[in-house]
Amino acid sequence: MSGLRVLAVDDELPALEDLAYLLRDDPRIEEVALARDGAAALRALDRAIADGRPIDAVFLDIRMRGLDGVVLGRLLSQFANPPRVVFVTAYEEHAVDAFEIKAEDYLLKPVRPERLAEAIRRVCVSAEIPDADGAGRTDPQTIPVELGGVTRFVSSSDVRYVEAQGDYARLHTAGGSHLVRISLATLEERWASAGFVRVHRSHLVAVKHIDELHIDSGRCVVRVGGAEIPVSRRHTRELRDLLVRRARKGRPE
Repeated sequence: MSGLRVLAVDDELPALEDLAYLLRDDPRIEEVALARDGAAALRALDRAIADGRPIDAVFLDIRMRGLDGVVLGRLLSQFANPPRVVFVTAYEEHAVDAFEIKAEDYLLKPVRPERLAEAIRRVCVSAEIPDADGAGRTDPQTIPVELGGVTRFVSSSDVRYVEAQGDYARLHTAGGSHLVRISLATLEERWASAGFVRVHRSHLVAVKHIDELHIDSGRCVVRVGGAEIPVSRRHTRELRDLLVRRARKGRPE
């Protein structure tokens, strides 16, 4: 299978040339097109589609003259077959926008080669293109969190359960918790494929992290690590049946 065809977009020429150099140096990249603003990026994407060689991924700056990267990213997400988007920016505050657009990654300038390599790997997985090791691997969904003024991406596979806190959600991992600006309903939809289920109006739980379920005096609770999570009555039977099915699948013949 051929490599990735990508488009790099930045209105600052030195930054654009540096990014293009790093992209062309990666063996998984087949072709790198360049654009200096959002309008030029849209024209390049249209030409690629017309030529029968659509762009697989757009590496996109955010603060640009005219059409900025967030607006352009939202436009791209509405394409019938949208390219993957990787934001490349000097600004941290748009990480939540990137998550909402379902960007593959969010890189901060100056771009480190190892972080760019990881972003390319994620694009390869999403595009089902073999990576440098010869095969795509399932990449868990991630969400940006702020830690001491630095944006980090927390993998859904590391999250044990999620707790609603108003318009925010608190992600609980083995190492602590992170408050993020996203609704529980949105995470429920996006992380269903990662094995998260709603057990209560204010809780999502990763099924693989459930240690036990018990019912006492009509009250159902699941234990996840050292925490006890309430299960509402309307979710109790569904969750119990799900756990029974999983146990049966894991039982040796």
